[in-house]
Amino acid sequence: MSEVKAAIRDDLKTAMKAKDVLVTGTLRMLLSAIQNEETSGTAHALTDEEFLKVVAREVKKRGEAAEIFAANGRDELADKERAEAEVMSRYLPKQLGDDELNTLVDAAVAEVTAELGEAPTVRQMGQVMKVANAKAAGAADGKRLSSAVKARLA
Repeated sequence: MSEVKAAIRDDLKTAMKAKDVLVTGTLRMLLSAIQNEETSGTAHALTDEEFLKVVAREVKKRGEAAEIFAANGRDELADKERAEAEVMSRYLPKQLGDDELNTLVDAAVAEVTAELGEAPTVRQMGQVMKVANAKAAGAADGKRLSSAVKARLA
């Protein structure tokens, strides 16, 4: 069993003992999403990297739902979604700051420049994003990373 999944199960047991309804429900939903990912297609145990992708996807879903609820005047539901996202984000790596993100993007651009023999343009953004995503390894949101790469290439 993955370290991340074991940590989630341990935290679920602790939350159940403490009768923390929010954390218990959130971790059960997260484990359900992980279980669905493991059994979809060819059944296999997920690697830590795949676990992080599932957790990031679930956090993103909660954030988007919170935005929609807030836009429609349903602040109590938006707060609940934000709280769930906060609980789930405990299992993600620490997010990169702006300076670290810019350093990572510069390194990715330099690597692509070495491969191409010339500085990449916006047309080669996909190549730069591929390298940057590999370097970020879940420590940066895709939207932030994309905007940083786009700004660097423009």
